Amino acid sequence: MDTKPDKGWRGTPELWLDAAYDLLVEGGVEAVKVMPLAAKLGLSRTSFYWHFPDREALLAGLITRWESRNTAQLVARCEAPAKTIAEAMLSICDLWITPALFDSRLEFAIRTWALTDPALATTLAATDETRTQALTALFLRHHFPAHEADTRARALYLTQVGYIAMRTEESLSQRLSRIPDYVLIFCGQSPTPAELSAFQARHPC
Repeated sequence: MDTKPDKGWRGTPELWLDAAYDLLVEGGVEAVKVMPLAAKLGLSRTSFYWHFPDREALLAGLITRWESRNTAQLVARCEAPAKTIAEAMLSICDLWITPALFDSRLEFAIRTWALTDPALATTLAATDETRTQALTALFLRHHFPAHEADTRARALYLTQVGYIAMRTEESLSQRLSRIPDYVLIFCGQSPTPAELSAFQARHPC
């Protein structure tokens, strides 16, 4: 059965956003333009305007995707049940090594874009605060004093932002080997063998 789109097919909003995402992470926000997108998709320029009123609406869609992927996933992990703070830390660490949960390429692209876009910079600052507050709340639920909870949350978050900003490259085995020590540093408690085994089972090398 021939599933080739009709001649008048204009794509879908998600298809255009996927293509815009590729251009954003590969070349930055200046690369995200209607004509290159149309050429990439093999569609007409007018097809773009069937789904988006202008380029700004497309860029807004990319920001929404970033928020719904990275921020929502981080907050959800912070709010997930965990018997110990070490187990909770391992759940957070899942994000840093699983692109489907937390997209570091998109995070880097958004942070780079925000350097030249004051409105996005404001959004980014608010997002950083939201994420830090979620991490702080996690430590508070595990009975850390307020000031210590805030400091540990910032140490954890800023370490990962540093990984992203510096575009640090590690093999999965290297990152996994450091996780138990990171957990101890971030929360003052080492994961139990059972907690570590469950974490490693989620990330086979």
